[in-house]
Amino acid sequence: MKYRSSDNLKGTDSAFCRSLYKSMGYTDEELTDRPVIGIANSWSTLVPGHFNLKQVSEFVKKGIYRGGGTAVEFGVISACDGIANGHEGMKYILPSREIICNSIEIEVQAHRLDAIVLLASCDKIVPGMLMAAARLNIPAILVNGGPMMGGVEFDGRKTDATSVDEAVGMLHGGKITEEQVLSLENVACPSCGSCAFYGTANTMVCITESIGMSLTGSALIPATYSERLRAAYMSGIKICELAKKEIKARDIMTEEAIRNGIKITMATCGSTNAVLHLSAIAHEAGLNMNVVEEFEKLNKVTPQIAKVNPASKWDMEDFYKAGGIPRVMKNLGDRINTQVLTCTGKKLGENLEEFKFLFPENPEIIKTAEAPFNNTGGLAVLRGNLAPDTGITKPGAFDPSLYQFRGKAKVYNSEEDANKSILAGEVKDGDVVVIRYEGPKGGPGMREMYKAMKYLYGMGLNLTTALITDGRFSGTNNGCFIGHISPEAAEGGPIAIIEDGDMIKIDVTEGRLDIELSDEEIERRLKHLKIPEKEVPNGYLRMYAKSASSADKGAVII
Repeated sequence: MKYRSSDNLKGTDSAFCRSLYKSMGYTDEELTDRPVIGIANSWSTLVPGHFNLKQVSEFVKKGIYRGGGTAVEFGVISACDGIANGHEGMKYILPSREIICNSIEIEVQAHRLDAIVLLASCDKIVPGMLMAAARLNIPAILVNGGPMMGGVEFDGRKTDATSVDEAVGMLHGGKITEEQVLSLENVACPSCGSCAFYGTANTMVCITESIGMSLTGSALIPATYSERLRAAYMSGIKICELAKKEIKARDIMTEEAIRNGIKITMATCGSTNAVLHLSAIAHEAGLNMNVVEEFEKLNKVTPQIAKVNPASKWDMEDFYKAGGIPRVMKNLGDRINTQVLTCTGKKLGENLEEFKFLFPENPEIIKTAEAPFNNTGGLAVLRGNLAPDTGITKPGAFDPSLYQFRGKAKVYNSEEDANKSILAGEVKDGDVVVIRYEGPKGGPGMREMYKAMKYLYGMGLNLTTALITDGRFSGTNNGCFIGHISPEAAEGGPIAIIEDGDMIKIDVTEGRLDIELSDEEIERRLKHLKIPEKEVPNGYLRMYAKSASSADKGAVII
């Protein structure tokens, strides 16, 4: 069979290339008789979710050789959202997605690899890798490292990394002591793995499974379970089958598959960042679909049937044992398109029929579509005179009493200013915290307003305040928040004209976000708007700021 790699590895004229491979110990059989399968490994000792990927990679290699392929491995950058949060480093997190995508494209194309196994677990790394697969359109499978275990019980649930920030807010609110905070940090994260809550990292691996780009049932296997290694081994075998059958990424990542991913996000109350990432993946796959509009439409017909932290006390291990994404897909019934092709070479319906659940059902975590937690999806799209293009919120993770909220604006032009003000006790009941100039261009980099929401929670303000921003949020946030507001402030969007004391009205049920000003006053303020200059250092951020699309288009470089 002729593979892509045959062009530079077969025949006498390819002796030079083979000699370079042979300098590393490869044999003639490995180079000329087998597909050359790349392993894009984002392992590092910086990112807890990727700490075990070196071991996972070894089992992928075993599977590749068992399947008749030759494994070649290369490194990919990864950055930890948690470590980068709340400071300048977060500006680099979303833009890193494009670097990840581009670097994989370069390695695959430069070396004419036949197929790719993508190893990642965390926030921007998983979507960046899926974007690369879609762009390259070669056989591809993603293998994640699995979520970490939950820690000791604190504030009514097992702890995770976010519990520590909530504790910091409680400390500033006079509810706990400094000693309690410092003690908690030692036990909140007891193992490596992607964070134990249903944030963007775990949302994206669940989406990956639901669109058929990873093995059915593999997304939520905890990092410390031996089943995680068996899934890696089987993925190595399957990628060889895909290469031999010439099943490519775009054969799997179709419009119907993306819709399945949106429905799973809705049904499980996944991260709002899923809107950004699925928009970017659809863009790279060349799909002619408006992902934001699909979220808006599918919200109304997809019930929320799963609740996991931050929407409940249950963590990722609990979600896995309850049946995970296979259980959710089965319970959604004919809402899921089971005729789509997957990375097993089979249709999704066949995978689900063959799947064997290892643990009993838990209806406190996963319900049926006939008796859901909510009749509509966990994410919602808002529009209005403050969000002409879009705003994204996550009603499935906060109290229904906040679905309608009206309050006075308290305006900040940066995340840091807002965080200081919250911890200083300057935000009061009834306030709507406005954090702007944090969009893709304005940030630049569209930082997460994660700490602001955690501090509001810790200060006891999560049920009496709201937060709106042209930035975005971590998937672990709860409370009334609206992010991705487009157009962003740096592009002259209406969020830029809000003044302290203006009345902001949020209506999640009606899908509205408005400022209570006349059209004439809005027009007057926009006419006289002066966007503050922000110094952006030379380097990648400056380039990203100049070329990034708006949030409703996925914040991709165009």
